[in-house]
Amino acid sequence: METLPCFYAPDTAAHDPQFWMLRGVPMANKETAERADRLLAGIAQVGLTVTDPPVTDRAPMHAVHTARYLAFLETAWEEWQTAPGAGAEVVANLHPQKAHQTYPSGITGRAGWHMADTGCPLGRDTYRAALRGVDTALAAAAAAAAGARAAYALCRPPGHHADADTAAGHCFLNNSAIAAQALRAHHNRVAVLDIDVHHGNGTQEIFYDRADVLTVSVHADPDAFYPFYLGHAHEVGAAGTNLNLPLPLRSGDDIWLTALDRALERIADFAPGALVLALGLDAHERDPFRGLQVTTPGFARAAARIKAAGLPTVIVQEGGYLSEDLTHNLAATLRGWIEAP
Repeated sequence: METLPCFYAPDTAAHDPQFWMLRGVPMANKETAERADRLLAGIAQVGLTVTDPPVTDRAPMHAVHTARYLAFLETAWEEWQTAPGAGAEVVANLHPQKAHQTYPSGITGRAGWHMADTGCPLGRDTYRAALRGVDTALAAAAAAAAGARAAYALCRPPGHHADADTAAGHCFLNNSAIAAQALRAHHNRVAVLDIDVHHGNGTQEIFYDRADVLTVSVHADPDAFYPFYLGHAHEVGAAGTNLNLPLPLRSGDDIWLTALDRALERIADFAPGALVLALGLDAHERDPFRGLQVTTPGFARAAARIKAAGLPTVIVQEGGYLSEDLTHNLAATLRGWIEAP
């Protein structure tokens, strides 16, 4: 059986966010550490082993994210604790539009500047975990650059909603974008294919003005689904290197796989040297968000089609939330890749 290097940093489990708000109702955060346990079980089902990635040169992270934002992530929690009446996690209660506004010095104002929504509470161990998530993505990128046909990065927290200067939707550092940036050291052109149920808005924003990285996303129509403000078909990128394929809510395998074929055609036209697959398993029919209705065998079929593109591929874990199917969905995806010719 074909091997597939897999990477996971156990210390990312220290990131255990609590707060979330949906339609004005506070509730438990969906991006729990248990997600990683269920995904690790999926890797084990396929008989693959997991390597703890080394701490490595994070230069691609600094190329993707602003220095101001990284400084905020590093110091925000400790500063937050000095504010009168502060909660256990940094949760912004204001969100400036930024266009003609001034960057504030106080922690409350900076939290609003750098945090787009309430889905990304920043706790004591969040930044350390996010850095190890970056190391995980970079280890997979290094494996692909060294000759592996594919490598899998079980990143927590996920990353594709984070842009250069902002956290959002459970995401702090954009692992997929950082992996793509790392691959650029080896290839003139790189493509990112995002199949999470939610549009990869942060990845799109990071590369929107660049001609060397193609971003393609297959996702539930953002007109009435997170992230709402980006992910529409008319967003093509300053250099024409962005393709969004929004699907009607509750779309199933046939519609999803047809869109995937179109995405792969665009990638083939771009002729990249390598591919980053932003793997969201939350497109599944029983995922708690219920945006699409992809079946477990549908993920296996998708993996086989993506493998047929023939590109060195870094598979970066994005969404996929707690359900009985999460383990089986990852196992089906990895098995679909390994068993495809």
